[in-house]
Amino acid sequence: SRCYGRDLAHGVTVEIGQAIGIVAAQSIGEPGTQLTMRTFHIGGTASRKVEAAEIKARVGGILKYNEEIQTVISADDKIILMNRKGSGITIVGEEGRERAKETVIYGATLRIKDGQKIEPGDVIATWDPFTTPIITEVSGRVRFADIEVGSTVQEQIDPVTGKVSRTIIEGKEAEIRPRITIKDKDGKGIKFPNSKMTARYYLPVNAILTVEEDDQVMAGDVIARLPRATTKTKDITGGLPRVAELFEVRKPKDPGVLTAIDGYVTVLKGTKGRQKVTVTPSDVGEKKEYSIPKGLHVTVYDGDYVKAGDPLVAGSANPQDIMNIKGEVALAKYLVDEVQEVYRLQGVRINDKHIEVVIRQMMRRVKVITTGDTNFIPDEQIDRIHFEEINREVARTGGEPAKGEPLILGITKASLSTDSFLSAASFQETTKVLTLAAIEGKYDSLRGLKENVVMGRVIPAGTGFPGYSDVEVGFGEVVKV
Repeated sequence: SRCYGRDLAHGVTVEIGQAIGIVAAQSIGEPGTQLTMRTFHIGGTASRKVEAAEIKARVGGILKYNEEIQTVISADDKIILMNRKGSGITIVGEEGRERAKETVIYGATLRIKDGQKIEPGDVIATWDPFTTPIITEVSGRVRFADIEVGSTVQEQIDPVTGKVSRTIIEGKEAEIRPRITIKDKDGKGIKFPNSKMTARYYLPVNAILTVEEDDQVMAGDVIARLPRATTKTKDITGGLPRVAELFEVRKPKDPGVLTAIDGYVTVLKGTKGRQKVTVTPSDVGEKKEYSIPKGLHVTVYDGDYVKAGDPLVAGSANPQDIMNIKGEVALAKYLVDEVQEVYRLQGVRINDKHIEVVIRQMMRRVKVITTGDTNFIPDEQIDRIHFEEINREVARTGGEPAKGEPLILGITKASLSTDSFLSAASFQETTKVLTLAAIEGKYDSLRGLKENVVMGRVIPAGTGFPGYSDVEVGFGEVVKV
């Protein structure tokens, strides 16, 4: 009961025998039903989520920058954040305890200096909500390459202001890659700070140029802008399929590419218009290459340092990639956060523990890699608790335990892979499940709820929990209060 914690219905510690799986299913499903009906009754009105353009302090204290933060001072003395994936800032109290944490995005202007005292409501950082900037980290002269009007650039004249805007378009030739290089007065490429890489910025499709050939730029200046979708039109009919996608662990439509190792990035020109991103470890180890399809926006640049699991391109992460690279805990946290994001958009609050109960069931099976001295079969999928019990017994007798890798199963597959064939048959693929059970001569110990309901027995939950079977109910004296 301490593991689960508080029973949120009554505000006390959960009782032994409580069917927390059913509570979790109701807690997640009921708001979904309500939201679906609400969308239907009001004619499918979409909620518009407008991106914020600033961060305000929620509490007072001292502002501290994180250790990995990278900034430049622009020509007009503004502090510009240069971390590609954003960086964290912390507000601490006078006693040094952390009071609040915020994440600031790339290109934001920091209004408060490190170590400065702030009050609640103070603006910490601001940014342009309509575009993502591409900012130069060095000062020098702008040199264009593969930037030609009609080939890789489209010019448009604003009918009101008369100004000309130049937008990068997809070139007809696969080998052409529009880019801006920052050079010195002698025409030599300037290196990135603390790097041997030349300051070269590849421009993705739809980027809008904000500088001219041969312009003098200072560190912190914006050389191009990439429009971002500021108003994401979402409703719950768009959100519920996302929840189903997460719980079924489906591969996203446009999955992002994650790096499997820590190291420094090199962006190279690949074949047929593809980009090749190479990650080279800072110490020993082999470098890894990633081929990026044409048109995808690479979010890292030459010389960037990335950690295992960081995205190299824009897009939703594939849950299986997160599992392989960052492990089970990181995947569980990702799934909880992504499911909660859908419900938060509609103002629905669900406690994390309900989603965690479902994810625990999705991650309860292990695939056997090496059998050791056990009776397991290679590639066999086994319940994690049973796997660990057998390994403990083998280790106790001095044998070699089996090795396995964790699996993540979608809720449909997880329900069908349960140990009880009666429970699986009552869900989906009844004929297939019962046929396999007959062929394999399976035995059902009737431990769960569904199989006991099917057989007409008392369910092993609540007062029917086996732990209460020896409890006798008696009548004592009536005490008057």
